[in-house]
Amino acid sequence: MKNIVITGTSRGIGYELVSILAKMGHNILALSRNDRPVNELNLENVRAFSFDITSEDSMLKAESFIQHDWGSRVDILINNAGTLLSKPFSETGWEDFHEVYKVNVFGVAEIIRKLLPFLNNDSHVVNISSMGGIQGSMKFPGLAAYSSSKGALLTLTEMLAEEYKENGPSFNALALGAVQTEMLEEAFPGYEAPVTAGQMAGYIAEFSLNGHKLYNGKILQVSNSTP
Repeated sequence: MKNIVITGTSRGIGYELVSILAKMGHNILALSRNDRPVNELNLENVRAFSFDITSEDSMLKAESFIQHDWGSRVDILINNAGTLLSKPFSETGWEDFHEVYKVNVFGVAEIIRKLLPFLNNDSHVVNISSMGGIQGSMKFPGLAAYSSSKGALLTLTEMLAEEYKENGPSFNALALGAVQTEMLEEAFPGYEAPVTAGQMAGYIAEFSLNGHKLYNGKILQVSNSTP
């Protein structure tokens, strides 16, 4: 039984991850601004509360729970929370870039930093990125802030794997292609992806449990379509 922290759990892949991993018997801390969807699952081994990845108070609340309820141990951290902005670059100001990076990069870096004391050499941090962050991949107009932030997350993953390679935890990133989620609909209205949120969540769940046995500091492209 693993202690697993998942961010961005109110919908899409994160929501499916909670259900899949909890039904496998693992303890789940589900962190999202909207905690109602997960709490309505009524799963005994799942704890969910409202969490803002850009808030220090939220970080302290998560730390306190892990210390008192989980004996200060986290086996897996899945950084799934993210925000998307689809806007012409000429209209994208520094405030827009800051808001996207605050969630997709700064918030991820901070929750990793806060939870490091609870992670051990066999723990696994999985950062959920996007094919849009892969150099040389197809790019789409209007996603300058989003795709560049996901590229930054990939580099952060590689850097942390190098910094903690002696004593762990392991850090890997999954660059996802098109998955049928609300976020995809926002970016590409009307596009139907060949992969469902549940299917992708199943892959991520398995990788989070076992991927660190074979990989560290790796960027895995998980995509069979464009976008």
